[in-house]
Amino acid sequence: MDKKAKCLIVDDEPLAIEVLKTHLSKIDSIEIAGTACDAYDAFNFLAQNKVDLMFLDIHMPEMKGTELIKTLKNPPHVILTTAHRQYALQGYDLNVLDYLLKPISFERFMQAVDKFNAFFVSGSEVSVRRKGTNEAFLYLREKNIIHKIPVSEIVFTESMGDNLKVVTENREINIRYTISSIGDILPSDVFLRIHRSFIVATERITSFSPVSIYIGEKEFPIGTSYKEAVFKRLDYNGFINK
Repeated sequence: MDKKAKCLIVDDEPLAIEVLKTHLSKIDSIEIAGTACDAYDAFNFLAQNKVDLMFLDIHMPEMKGTELIKTLKNPPHVILTTAHRQYALQGYDLNVLDYLLKPISFERFMQAVDKFNAFFVSGSEVSVRRKGTNEAFLYLREKNIIHKIPVSEIVFTESMGDNLKVVTENREINIRYTISSIGDILPSDVFLRIHRSFIVATERITSFSPVSIYIGEKEFPIGTSYKEAVFKRLDYNGFINK
């Protein structure tokens, strides 16, 4: 990662701040832009400084961390921290990346940071990671949940206005993304755009007609402007002009 992310640590306990500082000193991708001892201090800091990530304690005097998030028009990515498990659930409705229970182990800290890095690198709701030469994963952000999806499990994607539905072997995920953008990410030798609303995994195709492609019992229309490319890819050009 060339660009370092800037973070703000917000906690009313100095020891908790020091723990996060120690963890952050062991990684190169994030630098500390500042610290704050309460929500008001954090609010004033954010009004004058841009940060990419905020480690935010929930249970603070006068104003809770969850209340601070609600006051921000454009909050940074947030990882909540708390010593009280019951408070952590409050963050799920606020689109936070993760929450960490104190005392925060370095292993658990890195799991949360990895979620952040996936989106800081790509700057969007979708990030792609590769292991070796063949295994690729997409990280898809659906509200406050980040799904790790093996590309090999994707069956098709469907455009739904401003949203995109990604369908795998065993789940459906809805994200704010465009089908053209996901088409730029998915490997072109594995996936095929057949319609302005559909991209399918070619190996999943079980049958086709002059106007449709089938994956099992599900029928997908072939768009007129995509027909030539589709049948060329399927190595059956006899249908193109029919």
